[in-house]
Amino acid sequence: MTAAIYECAVTHVRAAPLRNSFTYRMYQWLVDLDDLPGLPSWLRPLASFHAADHLGNPGRSIRENVDRYLAASGIDLHGGKVMMLTQARVLGYVFNPLTVYWCRDGSGDPACVIAEVHNTYHQRHCYLLRTDARGRAQVPKEFYVSPFYPVDGDYQMSLPEPGQRLALTIALHRPAAPPFVASVRGVRREATPAQLLASAARHPWSTAAVTGRIHAQGLKLYARGLRVAPRPAHPPQEGVE
Repeated sequence: MTAAIYECAVTHVRAAPLRNSFTYRMYQWLVDLDDLPGLPSWLRPLASFHAADHLGNPGRSIRENVDRYLAASGIDLHGGKVMMLTQARVLGYVFNPLTVYWCRDGSGDPACVIAEVHNTYHQRHCYLLRTDARGRAQVPKEFYVSPFYPVDGDYQMSLPEPGQRLALTIALHRPAAPPFVASVRGVRREATPAQLLASAARHPWSTAAVTGRIHAQGLKLYARGLRVAPRPAHPPQEGVE
């Protein structure tokens, strides 16, 4: 099995107009889209991977949908490897604020990175990144995520492909305001049945817990006086919705 499990700490730091920071723990999977984990039937309720949870047509495989999305931007991986960092579906439910795809061409060289973002309004958006040697890229914000931020500013993303350790950072820079920073730090574990059971025991129904934390933080900020920014219409992206 080429998959790995990362035991992670996710941290959000908001500096303005109110200061708010929090950290929670969870686990994520790193999987090869051409070699998704083949789990025993009794473990599948704790981890399954479905095209409907990601970009593109749910009637195709995740790999096919990634290739079609890239083709719309003139990119052909020629069969190269795509590694996906995500949460698996747990007990029939998943919500992934961020899924990252590291795409290599047929020679094994890095081709691009896809950052797939979901919001709590059942919408998704993909950022196609040409990262530098350290996994960094800057892109304009194009998608409504936090209800307390309008769709403006730029993201500075640091998304190096994980090895023994996972270290991702996304900073939103808005005009005349300190950045909002989200980071994910994790340690790689072999994706064995024992490890999956241990991770699931430490983080019960982890996917639902992520959604619950998002709503709890939103209610707390609203109670402290932050008001919701209007949500603009989100135009569909080719190969994404």
